[in-house]
Amino acid sequence: MIDIIFSGLVHGGVYALVAVGMSLIFGVTNVANFAQGSIVAAGMMLAWWLGGTLGWGIVPVTLAVALATGVLGLLINTAVIAPLEGRRPIAALLATIGVGQIIDSGLQLTFGTRTRAFPQLLPTHDLQFAGVRFGTSDVTMALLAVASMAALWAFLTFGKVGQAIRATSQDPQAAQQMGIPVGTVRNVSFAIGAVLAGVSGIFVGLFNANVNPTNGGSIGMTAFVAATIGGLGSIPGALAGGIVLGLVESVGVSLIGDGAHDLITFGALLIILIVRPQGLFGAAGVQSEPMTGTFLDAGRPIELPRWANWALAALLVATPFVFSDYLAGIGTQVAIYAIAAVGLTLISGSAGQTILGMAGPFAVGAYASALLVTRAGWPFLAALPAAGVIAAIAACVLTFPVWKLSGHYVAIATIGVGAVMVAAIRLAQPLTNGSLGIQGIPLPTVFGQVLYTQQMQYLLDVIVLLIALAAVTRLRRSHLGHVFEAVGSDERASEALGIRSGAYKALAYALAAFLSGVAGSLLAHQYTYIDPTIFTSTVSTLILTVVVLGGMSSPLGAVLGSIVLIGAPEALRFATDARVLIYGALLVVIILFRPQGLFSRKA
Repeated sequence: MIDIIFSGLVHGGVYALVAVGMSLIFGVTNVANFAQGSIVAAGMMLAWWLGGTLGWGIVPVTLAVALATGVLGLLINTAVIAPLEGRRPIAALLATIGVGQIIDSGLQLTFGTRTRAFPQLLPTHDLQFAGVRFGTSDVTMALLAVASMAALWAFLTFGKVGQAIRATSQDPQAAQQMGIPVGTVRNVSFAIGAVLAGVSGIFVGLFNANVNPTNGGSIGMTAFVAATIGGLGSIPGALAGGIVLGLVESVGVSLIGDGAHDLITFGALLIILIVRPQGLFGAAGVQSEPMTGTFLDAGRPIELPRWANWALAALLVATPFVFSDYLAGIGTQVAIYAIAAVGLTLISGSAGQTILGMAGPFAVGAYASALLVTRAGWPFLAALPAAGVIAAIAACVLTFPVWKLSGHYVAIATIGVGAVMVAAIRLAQPLTNGSLGIQGIPLPTVFGQVLYTQQMQYLLDVIVLLIALAAVTRLRRSHLGHVFEAVGSDERASEALGIRSGAYKALAYALAAFLSGVAGSLLAHQYTYIDPTIFTSTVSTLILTVVVLGGMSSPLGAVLGSIVLIGAPEALRFATDARVLIYGALLVVIILFRPQGLFSRKA
């Protein structure tokens, strides 16, 4: 048990370094920087290249990584975050997601996706104490982590710039009135946060001995969980949260198994949000909500006349009869993601609550439909809506305790819900076949006709998409839809009028989860094979990007966003390896230059 605790402390130290950078940036800029994990991966791969290929030692490698990642953090703030000053904080949050995708994809294009051995930058000698075996590199890493934390504490406590950072964190407006250059302080904060992330990448490489450029996202998300546990914006909280999470993961994995890693991590996140949402060291009562609000103030959906809607519907239904197998196959992907995105316009567009974990309901719908058909003998047409209902119920049950909260607490909870759903699917091996997935899922059968061609499946997807569009559009025009928009436009005013905003957001989320589950059902029966690796956080980001691209409050915009984001790269057969980079770049460009989306007009 002692060696397990030691391993947890080492992992926790790495999480703490990244989490401290996140909390520092959050406290000063009110931005939840989801690109932090990608900066970890950048520091890790740069250290691998400098140490392994060029043969540099630990000191020059550390200095070079610190310099490069510091410049990267400064560039992110000046080029992407600072121009969004004055907009709703959700804009900066989504922009950091796009920046993370750009960095991750750039690293994979540069270094490839294979796993490689990390160079031994530190001499390792096996030691033993109290029954625990460890190396001198482990001791050095622990000392370096402690030294980094101590240096940061001294800088923030005694340094003039550090004191300015603390003042800006407590009250930016008061700090500016006192003559503190808030813009410069924010640049410094982003640079320091990036340096901490880059240096922690070196520690990750040394501890794991093997590195892969795709690991940054999971490290960053885990560090974000640690920062949330400690209290977003609290540097001591980030330190404590990292250590606590490292210990909980180490002990939990040793008892349950490595397959339960995500369940432990994100289960701990949900528990802390329910019990103490502000975190261990966070202040109660959050005044600013960096993950709530929409771009409703930037635009309104374009309303087409009824004849134009009917014409577009007829054109959409006609496409399967003129498309080739290849184009029809692309069309199925476009339609499936459009169905999931149309639902998201209700909760993230109308109701104003950012949802970052739609991959969870998507996965539940896919597995529910596959199991109902293959094991329970249900017909496909019965399993299709049932999958949506099951996904909606699962999402509501897991998020039920957090709807009493508001803003970014709920958004963070949806991250946990999505990850917990997929982790539970992986662990339920007798039912779901675990990581091996489900094979032999039958093709869709409609009124006795097996849809064995791409055109047939595409026609089915188009019909379901049109039904979803009609239902969501009608709902948005109803009294309930107006209530959703009232909650999204001004939650406090809605509460003052007696509207229970949390209940209406929960309802909008259930409707979105239903459509996401239906989309998952279509995907399962058209793939005929599913496994947990299909439903990663990238899927959640992709669905959210589709909505932002088309217009967060526009159902037709969601279809247009899916065509541009998913259909265009496939149809033109370009940038296969750089697809995620294109997704990220489009997300950043849309947020910076057309926040209302492609199919919305300026308000």
